[in-house]
Amino acid sequence: MRKIFLIIAVVLLCTIGVFGGTPQSKHIVLVVEENHSFDAVITRSGMPYLKSLAEKYTLLTNYYGNHHPSIGNYFTMTTGQTISTNDGYKGSVPYENLISQIVATNKTWKAYGDSLPGQGYTGGNHGPYVKKHFPVAYFDNVRNDEMQRKNLVPAEQFVTDLKSANGLPDFSMLIPNLDHDAHDGSLKEADDWLKRYIAPLLENPEFQKDGILIITFDESFKGDPDHGGGHISTVVIGPLTKEHFTDPTFYQHESLFVTLEKLLGLPQLKLVENVPAFENAFK
Repeated sequence: MRKIFLIIAVVLLCTIGVFGGTPQSKHIVLVVEENHSFDAVITRSGMPYLKSLAEKYTLLTNYYGNHHPSIGNYFTMTTGQTISTNDGYKGSVPYENLISQIVATNKTWKAYGDSLPGQGYTGGNHGPYVKKHFPVAYFDNVRNDEMQRKNLVPAEQFVTDLKSANGLPDFSMLIPNLDHDAHDGSLKEADDWLKRYIAPLLENPEFQKDGILIITFDESFKGDPDHGGGHISTVVIGPLTKEHFTDPTFYQHESLFVTLEKLLGLPQLKLVENVPAFENAFK
């Protein structure tokens, strides 16, 4: 009987290893790029640094944006629902979202905005910074809370926090500006900016313990309407991620939202109960 029990235990452990699951992490970073197809970025090597990460870690090969234009994709990533598809949206977001869940569970977060005018800024566009790519600035639970607004900071703070004794928060959202996200600038400019911020992150001792970095695009080019927002590149990176792996599962931005919930150990919102997470990406 004892032998049978041991055999069953070994089989269960092997099964868990094969099928993986979504781990939890204290160092999660999300980066969002703009308006280019999977073919342009990966197949035709438009971003060689990002492609090198895709080849080393996990590449989601069947991932599609939800919408054209941008804003609905950013809201879906962070709330699990579209909210609006109007890039000029002037309202706020009163609904539960990733940040309200993080705060409710006493975890920490920051949104790092490239060219953000200053800490706590929730106003409109300013130079190459655009609000439509910075969804947390719309959330009522951030806008109406002085302490939470302080977590909206310029991207340069990411470098400072990475070097500090306290390090990065549990969840970081790092958003390049229009010149650095391939929206207005070139893919090369986007790739260079990405490498400047991400290479030090991957070398950071704390990140090397359990860090998870997800780099995705909001949408493909406008002429690619497949599944709403077109075929885009998404890469999952870090020590808990499978190496040299491609996942052909169909995903959209709801799956990114669910994955972030699970990685942070948050309760799952009912509106995304049946949405798959990126479980195959993890060891």
